[in-house]
Amino acid sequence: MASVAEEHPEVQVFDEIGLIEAGVRTIITRCLPVGVTYPQFEVMNVLMRRGEGLAPAKLAGILQMTPGAITNTLQRMEATGLAAVEPDPVDRRKKRIALTPEGRATYYRAMAAIKPRMASLREGFTSKEFREVLPFLRALRCWMLETAKLTPA
Repeated sequence: MASVAEEHPEVQVFDEIGLIEAGVRTIITRCLPVGVTYPQFEVMNVLMRRGEGLAPAKLAGILQMTPGAITNTLQRMEATGLAAVEPDPVDRRKKRIALTPEGRATYYRAMAAIKPRMASLREGFTSKEFREVLPFLRALRCWMLETAKLTPA
């Protein structure tokens, strides 16, 4: 008879977080306009929420992407007219990222497609439940950033 390993609560928490992340990625990917990838959506989301004009390195840090991955994603977005990579007006050696009008329109289409899923989520859980879990999740993220010496998002 095989023994069952006791799972520690911290392992269970990370398992749940991983499964939730995979579910979120699947739901969002299914809502994206044809030709838009999940990493491209993540870039658009950061630029729309935090403001345009971020440097690729800052964007990579926020999204926890490698420099090569962010470069590839931005090149694809630029090639399809979703984003513009422009020289920094102060330090022309650096680059800044902005969404094009088509990029913003694509983002809004994606968000409109995601909206019914968010409404369903709000029906399944109360605002109080979300507020109660946030302090733990934020503390866990900060601990991980400090422990792994990751760039803060």
